[in-house]
Amino acid sequence: MIIAVDGPTASGKGSISRQLAKHFQLPLMDTGLLYRAVGWMVVQMGGDPDKEEDALKGCIFDGGLLDDPVLRSEGIGGYASKVSVHPAVRMALDKRQRDFAYQTGGAVLDGRDIGTVIAPDADAKLFVTASADARAVRRFDEMIGRGEMVNFDDILADILKRDERDSNRSTAPLKPAEDADLLDTTDLTIGDAVQRAIAMVNAKISGRHNKDPA
Repeated sequence: MIIAVDGPTASGKGSISRQLAKHFQLPLMDTGLLYRAVGWMVVQMGGDPDKEEDALKGCIFDGGLLDDPVLRSEGIGGYASKVSVHPAVRMALDKRQRDFAYQTGGAVLDGRDIGTVIAPDADAKLFVTASADARAVRRFDEMIGRGEMVNFDDILADILKRDERDSNRSTAPLKPAEDADLLDTTDLTIGDAVQRAIAMVNAKISGRHNKDPA
């Protein structure tokens, strides 16, 4: 079983994906970490994430980097959004994502284009979203909780920029798959959002099974 979870930054899709993987006992890939790793590599090499040639060089990295907490920082998230607009970068990372998705038994993948590009035939597709203000509040609270000195208006502006970049890139733009279930978490607790996500996946799986020939 393949579960595709897409959506913008700070929508809650990461937490939802982790709980879906746990509930359905499936391996999980946070595909955003791949792009964060590329962004990190580009910066470490002194390159420019806005330049496709530099970004492509950053696609060569050791898998152990994905476990480095530095990739979770807000700054690296901005670099990830920049390198992800380059078609060559997306092509370089697509195979790694598809191999993970189509492994025996399936998987949960959290990203921006899982249901539209990486696994268009996924058994269940969720598009998790929330208002920009709600997402900015979540990100602000998270960063304050880590002891970082941040400005709410700056965080909101950054989220809006990322949304613009992700939604308007020429290759694999951020958008719901036509058959995705929309989950708006603006007014939901994470617990309620997870329960709705599980119910949506169960309903989709049940519907597919009911359509199977006897």
